Amino acid sequence: MSTPSPLLLDRSRDGVLVITLSRPERLNAVDAALTEELHDVLNDLMRDTQTRVVVLTGAGRGFCAGMDIQSGDPGGDTGEGRAQRLYRGIARGGEVTARLREIPQPVIAALHGPVAGMGVSWALACDLRVADPTTRFVVPFLDLGLSGGDCGLSWLLPRLAGAAPAAEILYRARRLSADEARGLGLLTEITEAGGDLAGALALADELLARSPYGLRHTKELLNLALDAPGLRQQLALEARTQALAFFTEDLVEGMSATLEKRRPEFKNR
Repeated sequence: MSTPSPLLLDRSRDGVLVITLSRPERLNAVDAALTEELHDVLNDLMRDTQTRVVVLTGAGRGFCAGMDIQSGDPGGDTGEGRAQRLYRGIARGGEVTARLREIPQPVIAALHGPVAGMGVSWALACDLRVADPTTRFVVPFLDLGLSGGDCGLSWLLPRLAGAAPAAEILYRARRLSADEARGLGLLTEITEAGGDLAGALALADELLARSPYGLRHTKELLNLALDAPGLRQQLALEARTQALAFFTEDLVEGMSATLEKRRPEFKNR
């Protein structure tokens, strides 16, 4: 019996590809298989001249719960050492962030329920974000013993929300409601309950009415304007910092406390 694909692709609307993260039993938590399949899809989009707009969403109750901490090292089961596996797995997640920025099609995130951890980075890497009222951004890294730099988050968040709000969100491991996120400029619009995908598709239709050349090259120009000091430099620094965190005792405590639904007791070890 074959393993179900962690992604669903819908091309039923001309010019639009809907990508659905499809691990609803895990709130679409990201494992190595999902990451690699998403890479394949995004790489294909780099040379796809028929798809003009991409919508990224999640199946079930939430958009994405972040890295699947119960599935083992994010790099998968390989013959590498643990540090090498961790670095590669985290860096591959960061490459998804970069690819979402680099593909020529505007990407609209359709958000609902939890948008957590790596899922925040992927959502913010999209060009536009439509959310329903159940959406909540969860940025738990400093409660887990990790740094706030994850898959481009320390590059994306200050550029979208501003440096001071980004610092507060990361330092305090904030949870943001849809209204709070909209107030910080993180959301394009808020729909009625359950209406995020329909809203994203309506926005896609609006973009389809624009110049295809203009869409692609406007995205390129916006990225060039933002790309200083450089996302890839930041991704490399984040991946190293994040991988090193996996060798601290505080990470074990932070993750254990999260799974046990209690406050962690960190010892800086």
